[in-house]
Amino acid sequence: MAERVIPLVDQRLAALSAVLPGHPVAATGLLADKLGRPLRDLRISVTDRCNFRCSYCMPKEVFDKDYKYLPHASLLSFEEITQLARQFLAHGVQKIRLTGGEPLLRKNIEVLIEQLAALRTVEGKSPELTLTTNGSLLARKARSLKAAGLQRVTVSLDGLDDAVFRQMNDVDFPVAEVLEGIAAARAAGLGPIKVNMVVKRGTNHDQVLPMARHFRHSGIVLRFIEYMDVGATNGWRMDEVMPSSEVRDLIDAEFPLVALPASTPGETAQRWAYADGGGEVGFISSVTQAFCGDCNRARLSTEGKLYLCLFASNGYDLRSLLRGGTSDAELASAIGQIWQGRGDRYSELRSTMGPDSAAGGGRRVEMSYIGG
Repeated sequence: MAERVIPLVDQRLAALSAVLPGHPVAATGLLADKLGRPLRDLRISVTDRCNFRCSYCMPKEVFDKDYKYLPHASLLSFEEITQLARQFLAHGVQKIRLTGGEPLLRKNIEVLIEQLAALRTVEGKSPELTLTTNGSLLARKARSLKAAGLQRVTVSLDGLDDAVFRQMNDVDFPVAEVLEGIAAARAAGLGPIKVNMVVKRGTNHDQVLPMARHFRHSGIVLRFIEYMDVGATNGWRMDEVMPSSEVRDLIDAEFPLVALPASTPGETAQRWAYADGGGEVGFISSVTQAFCGDCNRARLSTEGKLYLCLFASNGYDLRSLLRGGTSDAELASAIGQIWQGRGDRYSELRSTMGPDSAAGGGRRVEMSYIGG
């Protein structure tokens, strides 16, 4: 079999220039893109490293012992992240989510959380501050994360069967330790907790009902995510996608479900509740039911590139502006100009595009690089 070569390093180094507009874009909290979508949600990747090797995100045959991660000097410092986050909040962001890789691998992450928790939205409120984790380090860090100002966590968990889970994470990590992390997060008050399960047909689809049974009546919101065509390394195939409608029907047959309204504009998950009051489940259907129309999310990579779509190929280099002595007002103006030019709607256009297409042309960025 021919060796597969993925030009990841070139992709990470590629960037679009972030420039200062000729006419300043004021930070009024009312920013909108070409399709009228506001900027409300900022996802910040704090590391490109992860201690799992999930096949749908960081497959071991690509991210092996010889893989070259970004050097520390390339990463945004906590102060730089906070400076940028302040400008995004000035444009209307209400929610900040820390992602990775695995964000808990970033040393002293609690310091960054403290800095972000001290920021304020245009309404003068604390931003909603959340973190997505694989749960492997959560048991030992939950209390310090809460003390630093983190409000809640989302934990990725792709099955309860230990053999299936070890196969999915591909580093032989036991499911029991993730469950311990979830319990520690609950005890620390990091809630409401959400648990995300990526459903891959033929690999872990038999874990749907066990997961539903386990988290019913727990107060934890379980969300099922369609296996997505993110990046170029996960070998994505449509026949491995289990549509959310099929997952929902499977659960509904055992535990009748009733639809719930969206809790916030631009919410990615369709919400359903158990008819008997057993709690809530969600379905994220970015493959079969595009939700580009009200997408209000921006993504900041670990070394300061702004991505306007999870399926984009290039980001805008904000780090160069940061380290070039640009003022806060100028940073805000550059961000505003980029968002105003946004017209991304990859998921809606997927059916007319090739399998390797991206929102802006070229190879799609890896999910491990900018977070999910």
